Amino acid sequence: MHDIKLIREDPAAFDKALTRRNMAPASAEILKLDTERRATQTAMQEAQARRNDLSRQVGEMKRKGENADVLMQDVAALKENLAAYEAKEKDLGQKLDTLLSSLPNRPAEDVPDGKDEHDNVELRRFSTPRERTVIKEHFELGEALGEMDFETAVRMSGTRFTILKGHLAQLERAIGNFMLDLHTGEFGYTEVSPPLFVKDDIMYGTAQLPKFIDDQFSVMPGPLSSATEETPRWWLIPTAEVPLTNLVNGQILAREKLPIRVTARTPCFRAEAGSAGKDTRGMLRQHQFYKVELVSIAAPEESKAEHERMTQCAETVLKKLEIPFRTIVLCTGDMGFGAQKTYDLEAWLPGQKTFREISSCSNCGDFQARRMNARCRTAGEKGTTFVHTLNGSGLAIGRCLIAVMENYQNDDGSISIPTVLQPYMRGLTKIETVKV
Repeated sequence: MHDIKLIREDPAAFDKALTRRNMAPASAEILKLDTERRATQTAMQEAQARRNDLSRQVGEMKRKGENADVLMQDVAALKENLAAYEAKEKDLGQKLDTLLSSLPNRPAEDVPDGKDEHDNVELRRFSTPRERTVIKEHFELGEALGEMDFETAVRMSGTRFTILKGHLAQLERAIGNFMLDLHTGEFGYTEVSPPLFVKDDIMYGTAQLPKFIDDQFSVMPGPLSSATEETPRWWLIPTAEVPLTNLVNGQILAREKLPIRVTARTPCFRAEAGSAGKDTRGMLRQHQFYKVELVSIAAPEESKAEHERMTQCAETVLKKLEIPFRTIVLCTGDMGFGAQKTYDLEAWLPGQKTFREISSCSNCGDFQARRMNARCRTAGEKGTTFVHTLNGSGLAIGRCLIAVMENYQNDDGSISIPTVLQPYMRGLTKIETVKV
């Protein structure tokens, strides 16, 4: 959510930020609603003060035995006016909130301007792809091993689902365990096991709602035929960012205890509403997948450094797995809705002969905190400040599995196990077809 005070103070700067996001200026419409709402609030306060004064006079006249009918009629008229003012103020407030909640975060000053992914800027690379004579994509490798089943998954659930079996299922679990152990043991994140179902206001807090409602899955208890307007509805989390960030929803935190760093491995559920025809082969883009998420709650002055630290934590996963990757900073046109600045890590996939996103690490500034009313206070001071929230994939487990399979494939179709994962695979060093 945006700070209306900043828009009032410098509407040109707000419109410039939207222009950098390739959006039309919006300050004029915002300020029109804001001015009308504030005028209505003033009129409502004046009417309430007038009503209180007349009510006092009516009371005095009645105590004296005087006729107060005229004043009582004025009080009744003011009561009707107040009801009208309250309805108008509520309507204007809802329109203003709807408009503000539909607009993306302001990009940081050092974010490169651009229209789309082609304008992103590469910052650094790690390692170089291995030379090999035979290159297969992950689904070719998995199906040949008999441990990746798309056909049965489609019969069960439809497209964009995958069944993993045997050693590939074990490898997926090993990757997630390795990531959690690294982030909790080496980087000081606290592991959390959060709910997978959340309420509307929780999705609103991290900006999934209302803007991206079509990308979400919702559920409700009992048969649909028995549902009413009062029936509770939950949303399946699209990422653990949602419950982890909302751990501080509505709270005032001690500034001295920041940053708070939490992590979770959860399934994630996404409708992929705008992805028709994209990555339909294999398990690169799924309705259900696993991810290890990193979330930091930081004081405003700490968030830039925390963003760099979080990105390095995610990079370390790929470095320890010895998978070639590059780190890029997203341009204003490719950045997520709630982000102020985003670094993407892209792993090299030999089967596609290209880099593909495996992690996004974003600093959201106070954008989400304002929606959640999450603040911090310095000891001994009365005033509060909105915290800054950060989130990052550390990493997407399914995509990491793909990267391991393709980068560690051998000419005979077997897959070597990265050294750091072998303890999690009970010493197994290679996945290969069992010879009968």
